[in-house]
Amino acid sequence: MNAEHWSDPENDAIVAVYFDMLKEELAGRAYNKAMNNRCLQQSLGRSKGSIEFKNCNISAAMIGFGLPYIGGYQPRFNFQMALAEAVSRWLARNPSFETASAVELPSGFAEAPPLFFGVPPTMQNAPPPAELSQIEAIARRFDVAGRDERNRSLGKAGEERVFHHERAHLAASGRRDLAAKVRWVSQEDGDGAGYDIASFAPDGLPRLIEVKTTNGWERTPFYISRNELEVADARCHEWSLVRLFDFSRDARAFELRPPLEAHVSLMAAQFQAAFN
Repeated sequence: MNAEHWSDPENDAIVAVYFDMLKEELAGRAYNKAMNNRCLQQSLGRSKGSIEFKNCNISAAMIGFGLPYIGGYQPRFNFQMALAEAVSRWLARNPSFETASAVELPSGFAEAPPLFFGVPPTMQNAPPPAELSQIEAIARRFDVAGRDERNRSLGKAGEERVFHHERAHLAASGRRDLAAKVRWVSQEDGDGAGYDIASFAPDGLPRLIEVKTTNGWERTPFYISRNELEVADARCHEWSLVRLFDFSRDARAFELRPPLEAHVSLMAAQFQAAFN
């Protein structure tokens, strides 16, 4: 057997074990990497080092998929797309994995965990071009943005987290009057407003917040609708996009304000076909 080439069954086997370990890690439970490595050595006939390296390759692929990865297996890039195909097959067989982190928060906003807002991605903090190219290739091929968009429980959980954060922030700023008026618009009125949360700044000025959530890293692509862009343009001083990432592990956030073209590249993802 070629020492470098891994067959599809081999990739499927190690990816399955990787996800078993990841689920334990995300749940805060202990697991035995060494034992799993030995079992794979016996079943695949691969060396300990080869298995360790492949797990690091899987971590790199997970970034492309916009998913969390095992902390002890630091990403190693320049892997074959066949490995990403194995990850895709596992996800197709286990659709519940991506909704497992979408949990409800306490109804009392004082108890909601605070969100940490950091600096948005820029050219200065981008990964090396070769790594970024491979990550983007996976995201395009497997429509990662579309998968997150269709994950309704994830989207709802992210919006709920921001809703509680806004109320808690206003209450901590001495504006419990405004905190009581924050509205979860997409939940109360349905989609279509062009934003999810109607909140306020501590000085009383309105804030219209569109929430985009992923379990992946901060550069995971996302979809934004024409209506959301139009509202962002028309109400640019009030509208902002809050991006939640690493949601399943330790949710963090950054905020983007119009014009969005200053922060992201907007590309047409689909076209409407009308009969002549």
